[in-house]
Amino acid sequence: MELSQTHAYSQDIGFFKRLSVLDWIYAAALVAASLFALNRYGNHMDYYEKAVLVLAAPTFAWLGWHWKQVRWLMVLLAMLALSTIAMYGGNLELADKKFFLKYFLSSQSAILWMSALFVLSTLFYWIGLIGRSPVGSAIGSKLCWAAVVLGFTGMLVRWYESYLIGADIGHIPISNLYEVFILFCMITALFYLYYEERYETRQLGAFVLLVITAAVGFLFWYTMSRDAAEIQPLVPALQSWWMKIHVPANFIGYGTFALSAMVAVAYLLKSKGYLADRLPSLEVLDDVMYKAIAVGFAFFTIATILGALWAAEAWGGYWSWDPKETWALIVWLNYAAWLHMRLMKGLRGPFAAWWALVGLLVTTFAFLGVNMFLSGLHSYGEL
Repeated sequence: MELSQTHAYSQDIGFFKRLSVLDWIYAAALVAASLFALNRYGNHMDYYEKAVLVLAAPTFAWLGWHWKQVRWLMVLLAMLALSTIAMYGGNLELADKKFFLKYFLSSQSAILWMSALFVLSTLFYWIGLIGRSPVGSAIGSKLCWAAVVLGFTGMLVRWYESYLIGADIGHIPISNLYEVFILFCMITALFYLYYEERYETRQLGAFVLLVITAAVGFLFWYTMSRDAAEIQPLVPALQSWWMKIHVPANFIGYGTFALSAMVAVAYLLKSKGYLADRLPSLEVLDDVMYKAIAVGFAFFTIATILGALWAAEAWGGYWSWDPKETWALIVWLNYAAWLHMRLMKGLRGPFAAWWALVGLLVTTFAFLGVNMFLSGLHSYGEL
């Protein structure tokens, strides 16, 4: 035990020694930004929001140290969001009068661009895969990154727009199906892009982007049929700081579970000899599938615990067997069993892939089907 602790400690020291001056400047800039925001807007925050703001600096510093792409993403998002806020000048009516707001940077415009770019990204990933074209896959990857940038910009701007409507209306944009579907697209795409860089392969983009494009299709239908893009005030049950941490943690789980299922599709195709010379090895596919499920399970567990604490505050009990809670438990048990079989019994091969794929059906029903066919305490998310 002492040797393992010493080894872990030496690894931590070695990691910090490898950090460059630029790494520390990046971390210092995040701390400075957090302190500035705390000083300027702290009077409008409760203790929980202040804690989240303070913890954001080391969290994103760690992410930026381990994945360099996070740095330029954060800088670009800050530039686009702040410039958009400056264009508004506190007047929401300018959204239809200023060219860049109307066609590019208002929340609805940015989200529409995000949707189009995800569809184009899917197309180019498939061109790259079928045609063995590195150029096609590279274009697909760049389009996916562009979609992520515009999607997050749209979410940040929507957050600001909600406060322009009214201080009592303003809220973080993760409160309804329209907003969480955008969040789902962003999270799934980001995790995929991380694995794309980590394993130096773009062949999986053709599969993972399919589920994102499906979400975009639903988002388009939902927007047109229900006027869902309109910003609405929060219902009383959602007027809680718990929402700001429960929902993102939940959708990290949903996003990574969806990613693992689409990798499972690629695994099954390759194991049957289809696209065998175009896809990564079965070992790589198996590893991505496992890591995606492991990450998703960890965050989904945290989200479930946070949800129970939120329920105790809002409804007076930690668990009420509400349909959403029940299906969240089913999702959790499904992936807990998958990981148990993997770690204890060495689960591998087509059976593991089929299980991960079926898991997507279970997750989809928990995510969307419950809202469509069942009712309960979570009825504010109905279709």
